[in-house]
Amino acid sequence: MSERVLLADGGWRDADATILRTGVERPVCAGDVLSLRAYLALPTESRGGVGVWLAPDDEPARVAPHVEALPLIAVDFPSFKDGRGYSTAVLLRRRHGFRGDLRAIGDVLVDQLFYLRRVGFSSFALRVDQDPEAAVAALRTFPDVYQGSVDQPLPHFRRRHPAGALT
Repeated sequence: MSERVLLADGGWRDADATILRTGVERPVCAGDVLSLRAYLALPTESRGGVGVWLAPDDEPARVAPHVEALPLIAVDFPSFKDGRGYSTAVLLRRRHGFRGDLRAIGDVLVDQLFYLRRVGFSSFALRVDQDPEAAVAALRTFPDVYQGSVDQPLPHFRRRHPAGALT
């Protein structure tokens, strides 16, 4: 059975990318997702359709010049206790303008999904022991939010009143 990826809208699809965590022993092809270091070492003409994954200590600004060409950026969560990937997602979306698929990979738990989507993740490669039905339900944990974030930039009070109604 092929790996499935959960989408931010609650749908599922077959994984469309191969995360290569170690050295590449074959020619790189579209659909491969390389570490930032391996991606930057590739000749520009070999990068078509290739994605990149970022480790917690990778600086998102290093991938910024390439965001228009990247079909996928995966952010690694080696431990569910390491929250640096949340900041990486916000920086990629807001500061660096990444509009493609932003995927959470690694130790991704159901409990994190609602918040991962809030900061801009559009797909999730869940840890294998996570319940798929609970994962879909977790995306709908709260029907509305008060704070603004990447998925809903306006805070609740700004959405409830017409522009200029507040003094």
